[in-house]
Amino acid sequence: MAMSLGVWILALALRIQAGNGQMVQMDSSKSGFVGSQVELRCIFINSNPPVKISQVTWQKVLNGTKHNVAIANPALGVSVLPPYKERVSFKQAAVRHRTPSLEDTTIVFSNLQLSDEAAYICEYTTFPAGNRENMVNLTVFARPLTRMTLTSPTIVARPQKRKTTVATCVSANGKPPSIIRWDTRLKGEATFQETRNQNGTVTVRSNYMVIPSRETHKQKLTCIVTYRSEKITESVVLNVQYEPEVKIEGFDGNWYLNRQNVQLTCRADANPPVTIYQWKLLNGSIPSNVEIKNNTLFFKGSVTYDLAGTYVCDATNGIGTRTGSVEVNITEYPNGPFDNADTRHDPHNPGAAIGGAVGGVALLGIAAILLFVFLRRRQRTFKGDYSTKKHVFGNGYSKAGGLPAHPPMPKNLQYPDDSDDEKKSAQIGVTGSDFDADGEDLKRPYFTVDEGESRDYDERTLAFQYDAEPELADDMISQTDGSVISKKEWYV
Repeated sequence: MAMSLGVWILALALRIQAGNGQMVQMDSSKSGFVGSQVELRCIFINSNPPVKISQVTWQKVLNGTKHNVAIANPALGVSVLPPYKERVSFKQAAVRHRTPSLEDTTIVFSNLQLSDEAAYICEYTTFPAGNRENMVNLTVFARPLTRMTLTSPTIVARPQKRKTTVATCVSANGKPPSIIRWDTRLKGEATFQETRNQNGTVTVRSNYMVIPSRETHKQKLTCIVTYRSEKITESVVLNVQYEPEVKIEGFDGNWYLNRQNVQLTCRADANPPVTIYQWKLLNGSIPSNVEIKNNTLFFKGSVTYDLAGTYVCDATNGIGTRTGSVEVNITEYPNGPFDNADTRHDPHNPGAAIGGAVGGVALLGIAAILLFVFLRRRQRTFKGDYSTKKHVFGNGYSKAGGLPAHPPMPKNLQYPDDSDDEKKSAQIGVTGSDFDADGEDLKRPYFTVDEGESRDYDERTLAFQYDAEPELADDMISQTDGSVISKKEWYV
């Protein structure tokens, strides 16, 4: 409320000054970093006719109290009060002349300090207009000191698997306070803490915690500090010490009698490196034909049943000892067609790949040739059904496998008894064995029925009697145009 009232009074005073033609021009706010230099502008706009400037006073407003900083008087000269005497000066040299010019009384702060942050008033004493003044707010920033450190140069992975602070990132004595975040592939967590110092700065501290293990070894951890619009980045690489991770290589599951020169190798991932390897055979002793060199067992000569058993390798470094084992089984014959295990288990054999590719191309070529022959032969082959009987009707032949286009020709025809005399039945053909199946009779559309074989009908009706239809010879084929040709001619 008091601040609002002060701003209102200041605005009212400026309006009065503008109305009288005099005004003090200043920036509303200025800022700078600790240790830097900043100018506080103050220019007097005189009226017409001009007023006389008797004195200019710079004042610092702190907790509602005004404290003089610098004074410029035409008669008494320039005076800068302690503790600003070594760090505050008037920018224009004309202010310091015997006959000074006081229209521009801008001051310069050097080696800016946090305690310099305040509101500053530039006041002009004039005659006969009285006092004219304006105010500027000075903000002082403090760039923080950022550092990132490892909790210890070497971090030890313990069997308890507890979370441990591995790195610390600090942004100290910043104003305003910084923001810290972490960038890493590690699956850990961060803690944050802010401490406000007596001089108004803030120190931000963040610890990164993770469970040390062989997976965290050589992982990069980056601290990113954001201060205003700046970003400060620091990184470290974790050095985690851990016990050996042991495995035994060399047994491929195909150790058979008389196989030559097999071996077992003890592999250990450790930090620091393994210094001692120890081999042993459970429930027995290492065979006499085995030579031990560092981390490898060389089985000289042929494989025998005596080599079977469980082989154990103990690997020791400065952190501890870990064990790996493998059970070796001996078979009478090899499991695969090759004696050389490396060749048998090589999934990228170039000869096999080339052979497979050639075989595939050959199969595709054969399939294409067979398809071509099949289609070619199909174009030249009859598409009918040879099991269907071919019948002859009237004066032509039916299509293969099809039904006749009209009923078969009748053998006899009779009229009913109540028909006219001129329509009485007359013999126009022969019956029985006298029928000429191969002659002209076959070409007639129908035949009459004998008088003795006639039946009574209610109305004029045609009665049909069908003879057995002759079949085509076995070597004959009916065509779509009604003709018949021999199979021999067909395939010639």
